[in-house]
Amino acid sequence: MRTGTSTAAGLLIGFALDRAFGDPRRWHPVAGFGSAAIMLEKTTYRDSRAAGVLHEVVLVGAVTGMGIAAQRVVRHATGEVALTALTTWTVLGGRSLARTGREMADRLESGDIAGARELLPSLCGRDPEVLDADGLARAALESIAENTSDATVAPLFWGAVAGVPGLLAYRAINTLDAMVGYRNDRYRHFGWAAARTDDVANLAPARLSGAITTALAPLVGGRPADAWRAWRRDAANHPSPNAGVAESTMAGALGIRLGGRTHYRHGTEMRPTLGDGPAPRVPDLRRAVTLSEAVQLATALIAATFALRRR
Repeated sequence: MRTGTSTAAGLLIGFALDRAFGDPRRWHPVAGFGSAAIMLEKTTYRDSRAAGVLHEVVLVGAVTGMGIAAQRVVRHATGEVALTALTTWTVLGGRSLARTGREMADRLESGDIAGARELLPSLCGRDPEVLDADGLARAALESIAENTSDATVAPLFWGAVAGVPGLLAYRAINTLDAMVGYRNDRYRHFGWAAARTDDVANLAPARLSGAITTALAPLVGGRPADAWRAWRRDAANHPSPNAGVAESTMAGALGIRLGGRTHYRHGTEMRPTLGDGPAPRVPDLRRAVTLSEAVQLATALIAATFALRRR
């Protein structure tokens, strides 16, 4: 079996495992990586960009090297498929994202605002205590839009391009950005490398996610033309070069407006408006989950098709 065929099969099986079981519940490798990163930070941390670059290179390099070594050790085609499938399952987070989005909608529809506020931190870093039901729905929806790309499209993209090393390297990059890629007093300089590396790693996947979201807009009653217009007009106004694409195309596909006053624990930001129409409500959150799952499935099929062409 050619490497491309093994990769394609492994990506599809890993995607199916994520859809069936979600994240591994015990001994999750990503959690182990996070623990290792915290330990290393005690040694590498300095309030400088150079220290952050070293931190990034050591951790991403180590994980990528492990992926390369694993691929070299596994020679048999069945082993290649199994390795790719297990790695893909490990780095994906699509089912957990959709499940949390639906649970948020359930709590909001039942009037359980306290429960919805308790759930929000598992989706994003907003301050839930200052949000009402519609604010919680908007925060969850924006997180689902962005994380559809980060949690599924991007790892599948890099898996198709670079196999197991690509899957592991991307997840390491994205995890480090979530840990230290902030513009606060501690990480403004040290986290610069993590944030910029994550931006670069997501440039192509975010645009693939935006294109698929645009094409699949009719599945949730939207129009591709509206998603495309929101992308072209609004995405560049977002402070993130990648989240802007994901959120604007989702807003256009759903016929809603995202952005505006955004409450974080560190303060309040005024985000640019993305899309046209009313502010999102709970039914729109359910539509966003449906569209997210469709985008995830389409990406898996596209990634497998691309991998088949690899030599």
